[in-house]
Amino acid sequence: MLREIAIKNFAIIDDLRVGFEQGLNILSGETGAGKSIIITALNTLLGSRADASMIRTGAEDAELEALFDMDPDGPAAAVLAEQGLDPAEELIIRRILSKNNRHRVYINGKLTTMQLLSRVTENLAGISGQHEHQRLLRESEHLRILDQFTGLAPLRRKLHDCYHEILPRIRQLDELKAQKTEQTERMELLNFQKQEIDDTGISPGEDAELQQTRKRLKHAESLYQTVGGAVEELYNREGAVAERLKTVQKDIEKAAEIDPGLAETAEALTEAAIRVEDTVDHLRGYIDGIEFDPGRIEELDARIDTINRLKRKYGGSIEEILEYRDRIETEISENENIDDRIAETAAALTDARQRLCELAAELSEKRRAAAEDLAGRMEAELESLKMGNTRFTVSFRDNPPQPDTPDWLCMDGKAVTERGTEQALFMIAPNLGESPKPLSRIASGGELSRVILALKAILADTEPVETVVFDEVDAGIGGEVAEVVGRKLAGLAGQNQVICITHLAQIAKFGDQHFRITKSVDQGRTATRIDRLDEPGRVEETARMIGGEAITETTRAHARELLKDSHEG
Repeated sequence: MLREIAIKNFAIIDDLRVGFEQGLNILSGETGAGKSIIITALNTLLGSRADASMIRTGAEDAELEALFDMDPDGPAAAVLAEQGLDPAEELIIRRILSKNNRHRVYINGKLTTMQLLSRVTENLAGISGQHEHQRLLRESEHLRILDQFTGLAPLRRKLHDCYHEILPRIRQLDELKAQKTEQTERMELLNFQKQEIDDTGISPGEDAELQQTRKRLKHAESLYQTVGGAVEELYNREGAVAERLKTVQKDIEKAAEIDPGLAETAEALTEAAIRVEDTVDHLRGYIDGIEFDPGRIEELDARIDTINRLKRKYGGSIEEILEYRDRIETEISENENIDDRIAETAAALTDARQRLCELAAELSEKRRAAAEDLAGRMEAELESLKMGNTRFTVSFRDNPPQPDTPDWLCMDGKAVTERGTEQALFMIAPNLGESPKPLSRIASGGELSRVILALKAILADTEPVETVVFDEVDAGIGGEVAEVVGRKLAGLAGQNQVICITHLAQIAKFGDQHFRITKSVDQGRTATRIDRLDEPGRVEETARMIGGEAITETTRAHARELLKDSHEG
């Protein structure tokens, strides 16, 4: 329930705050006083688009705030809890509009997004004004209203979920079939690439080894001379390192016989002599292994070229080439199993389509049964609203399959969408002898207002919103019709909080609370104010609504009679 709204620097409103209560809250005032601006402000707080043009002239920003009583177990509280916000019993929504269009939104004091605001406020309040009239004329809304009336929302959600489970499976099956069509050519290419890589027999690190081998072959002569010279110096020539080292070793061994402290040094020289001999043996073996084969270099160059060619085609390194080869093998394996995958996907689709068709058929059957009930209820409501000769029917039109509609989404010659297999259209014949025509083609402003009010009264038990706002509910009506509209609003206010803007005393008299909106000019600036009326104030405002600005004792007496009559009624 909306408990309070505060508006600052918004349009012609300077600073205004008003509190609402349960029941029927009436807003009245002269044309242009700012009644609709209050509704616009509430719409903005509920998530409608806002721009800098809404800011009062001369102000840098506008500030809007609303306080709602919130059911801690309701959908708004669930959304807040999901976002980590405290789902308290009170909900405070605040919007600040700035001239630079960098607007801000706060929920319970925390900065948030427009997307979250829309989710939180979705079920807080419903505003029935010109926008609601236009919405009612859209055929897509008629199906939603019918489903709400019948309590079919859970079944419709099941259908919606099933439909969106099928869509990706259809795409998957189409992709598999397209893959199979291209399979022959693709498989030839993959097998060729795999064979080309396998035939080379490459192994990780081979390219580095080849380059090193080629380098040794290219410099074989230099290596032979260098290593041979080292053997000569270490062992072969007269006075070689090994010979001199052996002499020094013997001398130190003799000295160690005199001084045992040299024994360790003697042992070290012995080990050094052995290591020199080992090194010479290794170098001699190395010399024996040196190749002098220019043809071998050509072979290595050819192998290196082969590996480089594979790198250009399949990756920058041998490791990448082998990874690509593994991916090829996986794809070949998958392609070899494509028939099985197509069969599995088609089987899953068949099961899902059966569920979809069962849900769509059940939903369609229940809708058509509910349509007769809704028509009867609407005609009874409209009769109570002085449209007694009105015939109201719900017409259904099957969804025709489009050229691109998959067979999986067709049943009995109809296309299945996330909403079912049909569209609903509200038809109305306000006068005897006329055939029903679409609501958009037949309803006048006054008739449309009463149709909306009748729907609101019927949907009161299933409508998720707790606050219903009526703007222009009295469009095109007056006299006795206004009286019954007022009674209907009062009845609706027994189940929901109702806020109603009206120009008619016959409606205003049923209000549990009555607010008067006025505007004044102070120092060249227009400002709007709102006052909650006491009993004398209600008499004066009701008299003004009856007779205009020239209030007389007669109009006051009439006003008292109206108010007395509403209380007695």
